[in-house]
Amino acid sequence: MNKILSRRQLSENVYMMQVEAPLISSERRPGQFIILSLSDDYAERIPLTIADADPAKGSITIIFQAVGKTTKDLSRLNVGDSIANLVGPLGNPTHIEKFGTVVCVGGGIGVAPMHPIAQGMKKAGNKLIVIIGARSKDLVILEDEMRAIADELIICTDDGSYGRKALVTEPLKELCERNPKPDLAVAIGPPIMMKFCASTTRPYNVHTLVSLNTIMVDGTGMCGGCRVTVGKETKFVCVDGPEFDGHLVDFDNMMKRLNSYKMQEKHIDEKECKLDSEIEKARTHQ
Repeated sequence: MNKILSRRQLSENVYMMQVEAPLISSERRPGQFIILSLSDDYAERIPLTIADADPAKGSITIIFQAVGKTTKDLSRLNVGDSIANLVGPLGNPTHIEKFGTVVCVGGGIGVAPMHPIAQGMKKAGNKLIVIIGARSKDLVILEDEMRAIADELIICTDDGSYGRKALVTEPLKELCERNPKPDLAVAIGPPIMMKFCASTTRPYNVHTLVSLNTIMVDGTGMCGGCRVTVGKETKFVCVDGPEFDGHLVDFDNMMKRLNSYKMQEKHIDEKECKLDSEIEKARTHQ
């Protein structure tokens, strides 16, 4: 059991939790993730990136968006509650060294897993440029944390309510056109965003890493749920990744696989909404 030490809502449906996990906190490196389940029965297992760690306190920080049943249930837990099962650190850590100029592009909740990578790149002596993208101002997360480490911070919103009204690919293209161009780009966010970030950097021959968050069950490569095609080869995100060369990832195939259980997810969401409505009615009539 892993006790929740702190809980904070960052934006609509996005939560940050500090969780007791001493062994994981001491071993974790940027880019790695955990898999958790909320009960000891046949509960869903979901992967979440380790957004930060405090070995002295014996804790890790997770940031997640409440979009499915498990993440919604997780968001309802409070300080003092416990997560039944938490396994990690999993996956290969980010290769961090002094490349020169590194551009870190985070879209939506992808800013969370980008944070420890950006920290590591800055600590290694790189010039760090961070691009944060969100639909609107109230969905921008970790701005202060990124501003504290970035040499240059660019914020884009789809509706223009904060920063530039643009997709993240627009400033990314501008950076690639600079002389000198970036030595490395790292993109984390929705699959469609990572696809177009890779398409943007490809003509400029800027090496681009993407961190994939696919369907996972066991985190050992045995279930095959997280398989993706990279450079026409089959890879497993949990053991071969989660980071891959963005210019080689078959994003279209990956997005099709991510939609495999949309009908089941919709059915569960409808049941959850109905249950929430009935609970609210009961409270109202008390």
